Order: sequence, then C-alpha cells, then structure tokens
Amino acid sequence: MNFQSTNLTIHYTTAPEIWNKIPSIYERLDGWLGFGKGGNEGEEGIPYWFSYDETEKHITASVEPSGLSFSGLTDEEEWEHWINKLKSISSEILGFKVIDPETGC
Repeated sequence: MNFQSTNLTIHYTTAPEIWNKIPSIYERLDGWLGFGKGGNEGEEGIPYWFSYDETEKHITASVEPSGLSFSGLTDEEEWEHWINKLKSISSEILGFKVIDPETGC
C-alpha cells in the first residue's frame, strides 16, 4: 500500500445546494464509515472510508482551496477504481463533470 491523493473540481466556494449533496455521494462509495467522532473514531467531522486508523488502509477527505481533496493509504489499482467511481457518482449527482484538474480526467 502507498499514500495516494487527488483533488477534484468541487471548489470550496461551490454553492451550498451542491455541498449538501456531498454526504449522499460519500455513502455510495466502498468502505464508507461515516464522519469521525473523535478519539478512536477519527478526527471529528472528517469523512472516513475503510478505517479510522491512518496506519491501515484508509481514505479521508477535506475541503481545500484547490478543491475537494481525498487522500489515503491504499493499493494503486484499488485507489484508481475508487476515485473513478467517486468521479462518476459525483458527476451524476451534482450534474456537472467532476475531474482531477491536474490530469484533466
């Protein structure tokens, strides 16, 4: 497993009606655990997939000036599959094409 990360074209200034749809996207992704609650259940309010333990396979998300950011510890092939599913679901639910601006796809 390796550290993986990407940003998506869901900008932090996006309208609230778009941001309100994000949890429904998160729930459709493999490994969804929910939002951290603190202590052994991750950092409060941060979305987690697979594990709250950052030394194990996990994915988290955060809102950054560059866009919605995802990072975690996974295998490359699993990461690519997971991120592609995320972009597909996001594009469907949000009504615009969600991509990684660095790669253009």
